[in-house]
Parts: sequence; structure tokens; C-alpha cells
Amino acid sequence: MPEWAGLGKVLILWGLVLVVGGLLLVGLGKLPGEGAGWGWLGRLPGDVLIKKDNVTFYFPLATSLLISLLLTVLFYFFSKGSS
Repeated sequence: MPEWAGLGKVLILWGLVLVVGGLLLVGLGKLPGEGAGWGWLGRLPGDVLIKKDNVTFYFPLATSLLISLLLTVLFYFFSKGSS
């Protein structure tokens, strides 16, 4: 079963990444100020917020694009380093 060893290592790595990410989010929530410590994240100029009587619609378009761009660059550099 040595062919499963690589998959196991990847799963362990992703588990650690999720744990660290979760700890960061919890820690940022403890910081004083608005939001989760980064008050600007989620309130960028391209984010859509529509408030009507009893309905609120929020779509973080610009925030999603920013996070996608950052993750793309991050994964690009990690894939270049492993080749």
C-alpha cells in the first residue's frame, strides 16, 4: 500500500492548513474593532449589499475575487517549488 502514502501526507497537510486557518479566524474574532479583525475585508467597493424592509442580500464579489487571486498566486508558487 505505498501508493496511498502520498495521499495520506496530502490529507494530513490539508488538515493542518484547515486547523491553522480556523485558529486564525477565531483569533481574529477576538481582536477589538469591527468584523473579524479585518474590518475592510467583506466591505470592499465591489461587494454587493442590498437592504430592503425585512430582507438583506449580501454578496461579497470583490472580496471573493481578491481571495481567489491570492490563493491562485499562492498555489502557483507552491506548485513551482514542488516541480
